[in-house]
Amino acid sequence: MLDLILGFALFISLITDLRERKILNMITLPSILIGIVYHTWMAGWEGFLFSGSGFLLGLALLFIPYLMGGMGAGDVKLLAAIGSLKGAYFVFQSFLYICLAGGIIALLIVIKRKQLKNTITRCFYSLGFLRGNTGALQILDRNELHHAFPYGVPIVIGTVIVYTLGGSL
Repeated sequence: MLDLILGFALFISLITDLRERKILNMITLPSILIGIVYHTWMAGWEGFLFSGSGFLLGLALLFIPYLMGGMGAGDVKLLAAIGSLKGAYFVFQSFLYICLAGGIIALLIVIKRKQLKNTITRCFYSLGFLRGNTGALQILDRNELHHAFPYGVPIVIGTVIVYTLGGSL
């Protein structure tokens, strides 16, 4: 049952993120609640801890990128829902594949836009900024930190990879 809910949540979130750049609360919040209630019902306090730790880890993994403007709240809630349904171990494994998929997609976008050299240069300037070189502030523009692509796509890809490789409850 939880696998069907996860599949449904991922499918709907993928479609809405691609079409509207939104992951809907009406999908993520019930998924979170179902995960917590189901695991608590089936295993009591241990089930609650299993689901709750997955929820909190999913939330924590994307919270800082969200605060920095790198992704939307829906992405964070979707990963929290995955954690609630499948637990902390599964959501952490998914996160690793999500990062890999997101990096590959971002690289392909940069290459397609013929901005690879410019992007690498900007990364080096950013590193200089971290060492105290304030000249890098002129290179980085807050308006350019918006979503380059809907991050629901790598969330779905990473989660499906882990599920396919045998990630389980």
